[in-house]
Order: sequence, then structure tokens, then C-alpha cells
Amino acid sequence: MSHPARQPVQPVQVRAATFRSRWRGLDPEQVYAYLRRLADELEDLRRAESAARAEAELIRQGLRHCQSRHARCWFVDPVRRTPNRGPW
Repeated sequence: MSHPARQPVQPVQVRAATFRSRWRGLDPEQVYAYLRRLADELEDLRRAESAARAEAELIRQGLRHCQSRHARCWFVDPVRRTPNRGPW
């Protein structure tokens, strides 16, 4: 579950995170709430990375297709009306 209204946790906040202390350590409710928030943020980042990788792969495939389709194309200079002696 994502929290769109919340700002992502910054590394400085992790070091400066204050939890209520109890007789035997930190308050478990605060610690587990904080860990759930971090887990949600990591899951959101994992999903975003997966979507970005999928989009990058589609772009790479499109580029390969375009390059293979135009591998034999010759550019003709409209001023000189001659090919440029290259594949473009």
C-alpha cells in the first residue's frame, strides 16, 4: 500500500528517527509502523524500477527495429542530388 501524501524517507531521517523508549528498548509499535512505511516505499520503488526497465526494453526494441528497417537507406543531398556514400 502506498502513501502518496507522504514524503519518502530520507537517509538523514533514518539516523535522526526518534522512537519512544521503554523500560526494555524502543516502543515496538513505533518501530513496526516505521518498518511498514519503509517496506511500502521499497515496494513502490521496486514497481517503478520494473516499469522503467520494461519501458526501456520497449524503446530498445523499437530502436533495433528502426535501425534494421533503415540499414540500407541512402541519404540523397537535395542540393547536390548525390548519395552521401554511407548507409544514411
